[in-house]
Amino acid sequence: MNASLSNSTEQKCVRDTSVTAVLFPCLYSALFLVALVLNCLAAWIFFNIPSTSTFVVYLKNVVVADLLMTLTIAVKVLSDAGVGSWRLRAFHCRYSAVLFYSTMYISILLLGLISLDRYLKIVRPFGKSALQRVGVGQALSTAVWVVVTALALPNVVLSNRAPVPSGGGLKCTSLKEEAGLRWHEGFNYFCQVLFWGTLLEMVLCYSFISRKVFQSYKASRSTCKAAGRQTKAKVFVVVGVFFLCFAPFHFARVPYTLTQTRNLGNPCRAQNALYVAKETTLWLSATNVCLDPLIYVFLCRAFRRKLTAALGRKLCPRDRAESPTATSTQVEMSQVAPSNRMLEVVSSQQHDKQ
Repeated sequence: MNASLSNSTEQKCVRDTSVTAVLFPCLYSALFLVALVLNCLAAWIFFNIPSTSTFVVYLKNVVVADLLMTLTIAVKVLSDAGVGSWRLRAFHCRYSAVLFYSTMYISILLLGLISLDRYLKIVRPFGKSALQRVGVGQALSTAVWVVVTALALPNVVLSNRAPVPSGGGLKCTSLKEEAGLRWHEGFNYFCQVLFWGTLLEMVLCYSFISRKVFQSYKASRSTCKAAGRQTKAKVFVVVGVFFLCFAPFHFARVPYTLTQTRNLGNPCRAQNALYVAKETTLWLSATNVCLDPLIYVFLCRAFRRKLTAALGRKLCPRDRAESPTATSTQVEMSQVAPSNRMLEVVSSQQHDKQ
């Protein structure tokens, strides 16, 4: 059958790595060095911040996921560059690549939980939800790690064939039996649902947050347009980074996966083009490990204060008085709130005079 799950196409088509074996190891090497510095700094700062809110709990878990993903990048660089024997490539296929993708989707789910957490705290600040309890946040974070790891583990177990290097190097799907190919394809479909579902949830949450911020500024008759633009930038920074990093990869991933798992009669040239597209967009997804620390600076005031202190600057008096776990948008909303209450008092006094 043409659409049967098979390795036959993979065996016939020799992958052209003349460009990718040089270009992508260089790109990933630069990414690894920057990500290692930024995430080690982020880990040092975050683990000096108490987990007194679900927001900080989720951010700490993102840091751990990003650090693990960063370490797998080093193995990918050596593997793609052809450094070492085929055993290193087999190790990458069986273990390191699985950890790379697992931590990427763990990070995606955690960013979704962060958007939900911000929605609950900004749009519904007076309705205490069970989701806002630290213990619940820790349980949800643990569930994310357990579920994604459990679903990814068969990709390790079912990569049990003896390595057979070809002219284009060892291909990861050559290690999988038919059951492994089926699971690999099914897991990719699951990841598509996970990503697009999380993106939709984030768009909805941040749309409501943006509307709430606009209404608050309007109610306070604020004329500070710069502050409004700054708040909107902070509100949408997560969605922008999320979409730019991950969406291109998820457009390219399914067509490429089908060339791995199904004999659809694709020309070898088309398969190599899809491979390059997948690798290019995958590198773009991996840059998220460098961009996440920027999100911490934008959204977490406690992180920004610790970073400022680490750089040797003096904290301003206003920063000392603010909640150490409040988000930037929450603080700005709290500054609008007194103006709203003042307007209500003035309106009441005018009504009494009448």
